[in-house]
Amino acid sequence: MNILQAMVLGLVQGLTEFLPVSSSAHIRIVGELIGTGSDPGAAFTAILQIGTETAVLLYFRRDIARIARAWWEAIRGAHGTDRAARLGEGDPDARMAWWIIIGTIPIVLLGLVFQHSIEHTFRNLYLIVLMLAVFALVLGWADRVGTKERELGDINRKHAVLYGLAQALALIPGVSRSGGTISAGLLLGYTREAAARYSFLLAIPAVLGSGLFELAKSVGDFGKHGHPGLGVTIVATLIAFVVGYVAIIAFLKIVTTYSYRPFVRYRLGLSAVVLLLLVFHVLSPLGTTTG
Repeated sequence: MNILQAMVLGLVQGLTEFLPVSSSAHIRIVGELIGTGSDPGAAFTAILQIGTETAVLLYFRRDIARIARAWWEAIRGAHGTDRAARLGEGDPDARMAWWIIIGTIPIVLLGLVFQHSIEHTFRNLYLIVLMLAVFALVLGWADRVGTKERELGDINRKHAVLYGLAQALALIPGVSRSGGTISAGLLLGYTREAAARYSFLLAIPAVLGSGLFELAKSVGDFGKHGHPGLGVTIVATLIAFVVGYVAIIAFLKIVTTYSYRPFVRYRLGLSAVVLLLLVFHVLSPLGTTTG
């Protein structure tokens, strides 16, 4: 992978991470199309996501600081030493911290169980095409039938678990982390903005954890045959951060004004294009993963 290819992948990651179109699918597809010689791999994709999640930390820094502070105060018994108080009763920010923790558990457990499949089997382009199409329809249906009455403060334990299960589906490229969680939120009756904001907050521990884990695991592999170099990986991650920050601002404005129909059409169109590229052997279903 050269510097130009890394810049393209960083741009793609930043543009697609927060849209319900699956950034991991785009990295898988674009990585092969631009001539990197192979599928950039699940590890490279996870490291790229450190950049976009750092953008989330920056954009939501005040919300994150407030939630973390409220959670710590509840844990140490500032509002009472009984179980309910420590679990955030009466403090919506402390409860939100617990909902994020609970919602993160499914993707952590399933990510460990299916790690080999995530890095290999799930990156099959025929499966990605199927997921792009199926979850386009799910998103469109959820946006159409959702009542859009609940706000962020209405999340409860059951909803946190359901959000978490929806996020875990994004271990398969093509589903989309934001698309899965937003669809779940809409089906649970949340507004588009509330579903999107919780999706961003819920992704922080899982995505950063995955990215840092892959970074630590790949330290000795940078630059080796079949693995991107450290320099190009840093460049791609920095570009993903800058572009991702702008994308957050734009996306939150879009979801408060428009429906998700354009994203549904885009996903369906992309799945059709990729299928044609597979049929004419422009793309390889399995590719050659780089880690």
